[in-house]
Amino acid sequence: MTRRVIGILGGSFNPVHNGHLMLASYIAQFGPVDEVWLNLSPQNPFKEQSELLDDRHRLAMLDKAVNGSVTVKVCDVELSLPQPSYTINTMEKLESMYPDYDFRIIIGSDNWPRFPEWRDSEALIERYGLIVYPRRDYPLPDIVPDNVTVVDAPMVDISSTFIRECIAEGRDMNFFMPPQVYEYIERNKLYKNDGKQYGIE
Repeated sequence: MTRRVIGILGGSFNPVHNGHLMLASYIAQFGPVDEVWLNLSPQNPFKEQSELLDDRHRLAMLDKAVNGSVTVKVCDVELSLPQPSYTINTMEKLESMYPDYDFRIIIGSDNWPRFPEWRDSEALIERYGLIVYPRRDYPLPDIVPDNVTVVDAPMVDISSTFIRECIAEGRDMNFFMPPQVYEYIERNKLYKNDGKQYGIE
């Protein structure tokens, strides 16, 4: 029986937007995986904790964004792991929880040059493998090690930072994210304090 391959796309999703969803959908449809799981990060070791909106809000928005998709799903495993969280810990936890699945790590080309700085980076490539997608101003690598796949996914130039700043300015960002996510933001009055209440990525 063929083992199901899951791509893990980590992020703060602060908030999740159409760019995240289009990337995940593209990799799930055209990449070397069967599904993409959006892995919510409670804390990025390279960022300050204060930058993040409360976990429950970001998780609720992810759930609303995915809305029953069979190829793009939400993963909250990192919320129960000791902090700060590192990718190797997440992958080992997922491997123990889902022994019948194979996992791949999805990163942007902006993270590729600094990937050797990640904890146990060589083990991550050897044990799980990487999928690298393009980011603006960071060309895709021409030569990569074995177990690293480059996918030329379309670039959607939307950032969570831009969305938060626009919401703080009172602009209508409804078409930058699923309507149910925008409704959640409006209903809970998130990102209203000049983008500073929850920080800027």
